[in-house]
Amino acid sequence: MSDEKNDLSRRQALKGIAVGVSLPILGQRVLADEETHAHNHGGQTAKPAPKKAAAPKFFTAKEMATVSVISELIIPTDDHSPGAIAAEVPAFIDLMVSEAPAETKQLWRDGLAAVDKKADGDFAKAAQDKQIAVLTEISKNEAKPQALEERFFRAVKNMTIDGYYTSEIGIKKELRYKGNTYLKEFKGCTHPEHQS
Repeated sequence: MSDEKNDLSRRQALKGIAVGVSLPILGQRVLADEETHAHNHGGQTAKPAPKKAAAPKFFTAKEMATVSVISELIIPTDDHSPGAIAAEVPAFIDLMVSEAPAETKQLWRDGLAAVDKKADGDFAKAAQDKQIAVLTEISKNEAKPQALEERFFRAVKNMTIDGYYTSEIGIKKELRYKGNTYLKEFKGCTHPEHQS
């Protein structure tokens, strides 16, 4: 029975990922429909209502604030593209952890508590230099994490990267992916060492 429950959870998690990957396509359709509507009605389009943040599925509000700060410190907004918060990475992490096994959930709970402790109480409210110092300290053994904080850092970093690069912002703005394109001719590799 527990295997059946785990399979169901995995399916739900994969369904969530599939929905996230398909959102860019859906977004293009919505924009195309709005442009058609504007063209047919004298250029007037209704502005969409601001999106409300959904209540967390697993994390408390305090934990969600910490996850948000950490993910934004890992992938911050820069001149090239928006950061993790704009890409809704914290919500992605919350969804993935909510569907994870109990052991993973415990790692996140304990890891967030440990990060708060290292930041003297509340990581999310600490000064940014303190936040960076804590993350720098717990990332030193990232290749072979042993301590709870080190294992947590590896988990949050990997999940942040996964969430960001499967989001519309990560794919289109950071990676500048424009979709499949037609090539009239494929010239092959141009590296001299690969030429015959």
